[in-house]
Amino acid sequence: MRTVISTETLYSDFVKKVEAISEQTLPSCYQCGKCSAGCPMCFAMDLLPNQIIRLAQLGLEDDITKANTIWICASCITCSVRCPRGVDLARVMEALRLITSRKNIDQVQIPEIPKETIAELPQLAMVGGFRKLTA
Repeated sequence: MRTVISTETLYSDFVKKVEAISEQTLPSCYQCGKCSAGCPMCFAMDLLPNQIIRLAQLGLEDDITKANTIWICASCITCSVRCPRGVDLARVMEALRLITSRKNIDQVQIPEIPKETIAELPQLAMVGGFRKLTA
């Protein structure tokens, strides 16, 4: 399937929602890549943080929803501190998680987690993870 970028996607309600929730101006990012270069969680992401913000700039909500990057983001704000334009990418990631969560799409299937894993993990980590990854 081909991705179509148009003025409708660039100025879509999705882009406006991301900017309103995150209080960031998406076009401020000029794709220098410093956010991705400093991200301690990049190794586990399918798309780099700068790629996610580019998708958000273009209004490609479906592509963002399919990616695991927004869920892997640790919100450590390393990206935000390194940004020469002052874009708080951690806030953008949180806005993207919130918008996706409102669609009631679970990112983890609790019944599929092995009982051994559940027994080994700290309860606080499990609760925090479920809050972040389930609708």
